[in-house]
Amino acid sequence: MLKKSIPFLLLLFAFKTIQGQELTATKLLDRSIAYHDPEGNWKQFQSILHINLEMPDRPTRKSEVYLNLPKQVFGLKTIQDTITTYRKLENGKCSFSLNGKTELDSTEIKKHRADCERTTMYRNYYTYLYGLPMKLKDPGTIIDPKVEKREFKGKEYLVLRATYDKNVGTDEWYFYFDPETYALKVYQFYKDKTKNDGEYILLTDELETNEIKLPKTRVWYYNNNDGYLGTDDLEKVVDINK
Repeated sequence: MLKKSIPFLLLLFAFKTIQGQELTATKLLDRSIAYHDPEGNWKQFQSILHINLEMPDRPTRKSEVYLNLPKQVFGLKTIQDTITTYRKLENGKCSFSLNGKTELDSTEIKKHRADCERTTMYRNYYTYLYGLPMKLKDPGTIIDPKVEKREFKGKEYLVLRATYDKNVGTDEWYFYFDPETYALKVYQFYKDKTKNDGEYILLTDELETNEIKLPKTRVWYYNNNDGYLGTDDLEKVVDINK
């Protein structure tokens, strides 16, 4: 009786192996997007993100990030200690103010990086990280077709590797997904992996707005020594249209 059961067990094992191999990078990404943005609302995102950033030996930085994706309008107000800055990018035009003052001298402009290049960088930063994993569908993103199973900080994940066209970016990114829910739990990037540089970011808790699940708390560390960089907390999201 035992001998007869062996071929069946082998067949069952083979079937499970094939099932596991069926999860391609495309399917994993689609499942994660279905978890975070089941109604496909990200492209119409119009809200203000209220974010508190805690860093070692620095005062808390409070940010209000204005994102109107359909109209391509970005605004960022930051308050840290006694300094309040506001920058905006709309229709290719940038503006900047420092404690309410818009006429700045060259020293102030340099110190606070009150230029359009910096504002564009902030726009890309916030729309990319809060738009994950949906942003991995953007043109210029190259997803490795292989899904890797990896243990990271004592937990098992399904991992996607992403690189980018040269005109989009040069960093190498890894995205870690919960193997059961497909929620995005960690992301990690390298500028030069051979040097183990770059950072990893742990995502905990979620805040749901307009049926989109956003990471509430992100904790940042260096790859090379696990050094703590900071924690940003998404305090609330305010719908622009309400």
